[in-house]
Amino acid sequence: MQFVDTHTHPYDEAFDLDRDQAMQRAVSNGVERWIFPAIDSKSFAAQISLWERYKGRAFMGMGLHPTSVGEDWKDELDFALSELEKNPGRYVAVGEIGLDAYWSRDFIAEQKEVLRIQLEYASKKNLPVIIHERSATEEMLEIANDFKGRLTGVFHAFTGSVETYRRIASLGGFMVGIGGVVTFKNAGIAKTVAEIPLEEILLETDSPYLTPAPYRGKRNESSYIPFIAAKIAEIKGIGIEEVATQTTKNAEELFGLPAKNTQI
Repeated sequence: MQFVDTHTHPYDEAFDLDRDQAMQRAVSNGVERWIFPAIDSKSFAAQISLWERYKGRAFMGMGLHPTSVGEDWKDELDFALSELEKNPGRYVAVGEIGLDAYWSRDFIAEQKEVLRIQLEYASKKNLPVIIHERSATEEMLEIANDFKGRLTGVFHAFTGSVETYRRIASLGGFMVGIGGVVTFKNAGIAKTVAEIPLEEILLETDSPYLTPAPYRGKRNESSYIPFIAAKIAEIKGIGIEEVATQTTKNAEELFGLPAKNTQI
């Protein structure tokens, strides 16, 4: 079996002591390709350095994360868009981008402007988007609806209701990223996953965050993807091999991934 972790941040400082070992553990567990979404200019050097080290297995998104929208948002947005424009071959997606009102709503108006600009860019360049949404579902869907039929992408770390999933599906061209939360005891997303076609699901860790059971509370990493896949298989009453095959196909098609590279 092979898997794709469609959302992971192994360039984060949480991996400074064992980064390469963590990447090796992922491959040993069948997680052979990864997508590194961007955060902002401050984390860019670490992101691109790791991507260069694992070219052929690692792929990148570029965009401005909503929690990095602050006083310097114009400079940060210019950095992301100029990087996309200068080096289009580096990036398989615009992201991660979106809205986050969990910590603060101080810059929510600016987040919305930044989001719209990046969605417009993705639409013009025919790039999928990686959507981050937290505590701003209605606002996110309102903006996304303005681009209905013009975009493809993924709502990452999806934990919403069946109704929210259906609203996302009505946009056309979007998948949902399912991560470690689905393995949590009494997780509501399990009921939603039962209603989502496997053809619309991507696997992700969002490492170093959202660690699945049985490692909840510890740092997350891509090698834990099989725990997520196994839970989805259990929910749907199918084999984990089917989950691996279909979600890998989904990732390849959405992000235009080339054939896997067997070197590491």
